[in-house]
Amino acid sequence: MTDLRTPPIHDGGLFPARVREYALERPMQRLAILDAGCGWAREIELAAHECVITGVDDDQPPLRAHTESRRDLDSWQLGDLRTVPMPPRVYDVVRASHLIERIAHAELVLDRFVAALKPGGMMVVRFRDRAGAFGYLDRRLPHWLRQLLWHHEQPPPAVYDRVASLEGMRWYCMMRGLVIAEEITSRDTVTGFGRVMGIAFRVVALLGRGRVTSAYSEVTMVVRKPENRFARII
Repeated sequence: MTDLRTPPIHDGGLFPARVREYALERPMQRLAILDAGCGWAREIELAAHECVITGVDDDQPPLRAHTESRRDLDSWQLGDLRTVPMPPRVYDVVRASHLIERIAHAELVLDRFVAALKPGGMMVVRFRDRAGAFGYLDRRLPHWLRQLLWHHEQPPPAVYDRVASLEGMRWYCMMRGLVIAEEITSRDTVTGFGRVMGIAFRVVALLGRGRVTSAYSEVTMVVRKPENRFARII
């Protein structure tokens, strides 16, 4: 189920806009936000009086260094995302930005995020699609070529579980009784490589015979957890 009544706002602007819309439903309430993937994501652009932000991510040196440098987090915990403390029904909003494509057991980890949401809560998930031309190359190229693909930066793990795709997330939400309030596809990663690489990505899509697309590289989904306690949810 897709609802595009609200105007799409890409990347950094979407999350604060949707959180403020969500906050209007709960006036005089300071929102609790879980930033899942805090070691890779940008800072959340919300005033301190609007929310309390907790970060979680894997415990790796680059992720820890980035997490420690962030000024927006009120607290954070790094560790195995399958076991790191995450109390149930505590958070109003979960942001998972470029996380599920780089972790193993992504479906199990998503289950934990959903369980941590209050009934009626919102989860904003952004990921590079495994079925996109960039995602296809990212998970198949050897490490030294991946560094070229990532502009010589240290690339994140390229796990790309089945749920790290548009169809995979739709299936996940349907099976968990979650409501997809909004979904947006974009070519942000592909566009950043310029025209020549854009052609290369289109060639990869053609060779993929319909299994790979160059129409988009990223997917952003705004997902709501039903308020009804009898709904089939975690």
